[in-house]
Amino acid sequence: MSEAAEQPAANKPRTVLFASLIGTTIEFYDFYIYATAAVLVFPRLFFPAADPGAAVLQSLATFAIAFFARPIGSAVFGHFGDRIGRKATLVAALLTMGISTILIGMLPTYAQIGVAAPLLLALCRFGQGLGLGGEWGGAVLLATENAPPGKRAWYGMFPQLGAPIGFFLSGGVFLLLGELMSDDAFFAWGWRIPFLASALLVAVGLYIRLKITETPDFQKVLDQKARVKVPMVAVLRDHRRALVLGTLTALSTFVIFYLMTVFALSWGTAQLGYTRQEFLVLQLFAVVFFALTIPPSALLADSRGRRTAMMLVSAAIAVFGLLYGPLFGAGGWVAVTLFMVLGMCLVGFTYGPLGTLLAEMFPPEVRYTGASLTFNLAGILGASVAPYIALWLATNHGLEYVGYYLSGAALISLAALALAKGLVPSPAR
Repeated sequence: MSEAAEQPAANKPRTVLFASLIGTTIEFYDFYIYATAAVLVFPRLFFPAADPGAAVLQSLATFAIAFFARPIGSAVFGHFGDRIGRKATLVAALLTMGISTILIGMLPTYAQIGVAAPLLLALCRFGQGLGLGGEWGGAVLLATENAPPGKRAWYGMFPQLGAPIGFFLSGGVFLLLGELMSDDAFFAWGWRIPFLASALLVAVGLYIRLKITETPDFQKVLDQKARVKVPMVAVLRDHRRALVLGTLTALSTFVIFYLMTVFALSWGTAQLGYTRQEFLVLQLFAVVFFALTIPPSALLADSRGRRTAMMLVSAAIAVFGLLYGPLFGAGGWVAVTLFMVLGMCLVGFTYGPLGTLLAEMFPPEVRYTGASLTFNLAGILGASVAPYIALWLATNHGLEYVGYYLSGAALISLAALALAKGLVPSPAR
């Protein structure tokens, strides 16, 4: 019996969209609880306490490790996603991320095992990066490769919604723990709860993922015997232009997001006088606008084109960079709230169409590898060191230079999009 004959019935739209959404929600929840803990918890528990400033920088360095693991994850999982199929690879990626996160919740601290504690923390963070490196691309393909004509960006925005939902859940659980327990209890054992709770989310995600079937686009690759032997080699050999321009296109998306989340939380609590609870409330309020702007960004991308939509928002991010220092530096509730809301709206408008745009730059036989690698290379350039660079710039030159950094990244993305004409299909698709 042929592979085509063995193929089960087509996926139902609701199942596809929920499977892509629930997976990325879990993955980003896991990823963001680490980001929050890297600022609030790990400097105190996993590094020497002699120099609090150095401990924060060391903790942010472990935060960055995942971004260097993500391209490895995209290569490994992308290979199997393009060779074996989207479904099995997505299940493996989800398990990799989930197990790494649960193990973080079980780690002994620096006071208990000394220097081995940050080393084990870094190892688990590497595992998180591997998992997310394979998850994102597969979830985007699950959605877009099942989309009807003219709705690819709309379908492709569902896995993107996992980012604000995951962030909201991660911030919400830390906020709730802060309300329900004392600081002593939180640092003694309460911080472990968000990591261990990931096990329940992973179980739900696996149940949904196991119900889906292969995407139509990948089934065509199987039917036509078009699979390539080593997808990574094919991407590097035949699709270098898409790889480079796609990476630079996504640069500003990563920079603005991590300047609005990790760096803003660190600076707001350390320099502007906000408590952990106060700033988390501000961030959670702003994340609502992140989620709300993703659907209209997809509609714009389907009607005007992915490239046009991304060029418009990249220009807007460049302008926002000039306001970053004055608004955030003002420090008052009104100014900081306005700053967070504006920034998160821009994050939503740039993040919504990004997955569809990157996926469409590559043909189906190497799409899992190409889209994942592009996205995760952008993570290295735009996110891994963004909080570190921003902290150094703000400390040594002032917050306005953090804004210049953001504007520069947006202009690079704008230039890449201008050069990418012809790589992205017309809105009709």
